[in-house]
Amino acid sequence: MAAVASLSLFITFSFFSYFETGGSTAQVPLLMWSTDSLPPVPSSSAGRITSDHQLASYLASAFETGAHTVLLFLQDKLSKDDFTTFAGVFGNEEDGVFRNLKGLLRSSASSVTFPAVAWSPSTSTAALLEEQLGAAPAPVDVDTLSRVDVDPSVSNLLVVNLPYCTSLQKSCREVLHNNDEVIAKVVSTMEDKNVPYTAMYTGGRPSRVISEPAAAERPVARALLQAVIPEVRPPVMFNASGGPCIMMWARNLNVTFLPGSNWTDLAVDTPSLTESMCNSTNSLLVLSYPTGVTLSFSMSQQFYPVSARNWFTLDSVQLQSNGVTASFVGSRAIYAPAEYSFHCQSVSSFGDALLVPNSTNPNVSDWRLNFIDFQIQGFGLTNTTDFSYASDCAGFFTPGIWMGLLTSLLMLSIFVYGLHMIMQLNTMDRFDDPKGPSISVPQSE
Repeated sequence: MAAVASLSLFITFSFFSYFETGGSTAQVPLLMWSTDSLPPVPSSSAGRITSDHQLASYLASAFETGAHTVLLFLQDKLSKDDFTTFAGVFGNEEDGVFRNLKGLLRSSASSVTFPAVAWSPSTSTAALLEEQLGAAPAPVDVDTLSRVDVDPSVSNLLVVNLPYCTSLQKSCREVLHNNDEVIAKVVSTMEDKNVPYTAMYTGGRPSRVISEPAAAERPVARALLQAVIPEVRPPVMFNASGGPCIMMWARNLNVTFLPGSNWTDLAVDTPSLTESMCNSTNSLLVLSYPTGVTLSFSMSQQFYPVSARNWFTLDSVQLQSNGVTASFVGSRAIYAPAEYSFHCQSVSSFGDALLVPNSTNPNVSDWRLNFIDFQIQGFGLTNTTDFSYASDCAGFFTPGIWMGLLTSLLMLSIFVYGLHMIMQLNTMDRFDDPKGPSISVPQSE
């Protein structure tokens, strides 16, 4: 009954926390169940954001004595909206995306939920668990866990990384359904080993950040519904001694280092630009991230007599991680007038690639880039807040337009040919003219 009540409170808390939390604090939900008893959730966390300190205090009370084995199912992204957007998540059993998770919460000896846990890039649930358990996190999957022996006499922190849906993967429903199957298989493996455990399901960061004004700031009187404009990150700008020099913005800077592995979005972190440089002919934008990944954009401009103007090109993009560098050469499609910026909805190194891999090192053959809603300008900046006019990579004659034009031309050709054939028809006046001479057929006896 406690698990069912906890599950019902999760939906209730999600509703009230949406209206009672103020500001734009990023938050992730946390579901927790165990084969042993768990301490009750403090009443102060109901309908409010649970801070890092409050979560650490709860974990300290849950793991204060003895050894514990913790299964941390860490999804790349997770928000309360993921439980409400997809129909049947905690509803219809047949259509349920997380029906296995629902069953585990119901059948466990004890379960609790934290609908809104404060999230920041500097803190994580894995770090809090590592501090409380005194055990280093060990990444595992279903196959690895089935082959290793888990010692219940010491504390263990087993981390199962789960992907989240992106524009490059399968649908969100299918990805979340696969994650639910993985959770069920891992828990089943632990039960086969007869090892007591405490399982936690949360996100590495929010999948959505909804900015809402505080309740005290909202007017009590009637008001028209207004659209909430999502917060947009400012562009990355490198300033030289003479003023702004390079500007770049992207909704997502996705990189991956292994085939089939999760994509990492570098755009969510703030990079260092200390190694960047620019002059009248060359610009180099170097984004150094705290994770140790470095992304470099090399651009140049020159005068073309045919067009009588300067053009700039994105010559190459370099991705560096752990001392290994992969180079990608910009194709002829990545160019614009020097006083313009370049914009493209998708710039990738695979498929219809605008960035061509140019590395002989076999260790980087599987590295991939995919920039979504990408815009960059390396020369001719005259404004410190906005790009210049954008030259888009999408041509005017798209494949759909070409298909329509060719189909119309084919139909018009058939029509003209048929009309020409009809106009060339002649009547047989010898037999149809009643005033003409009759045909005489001589008879022989």
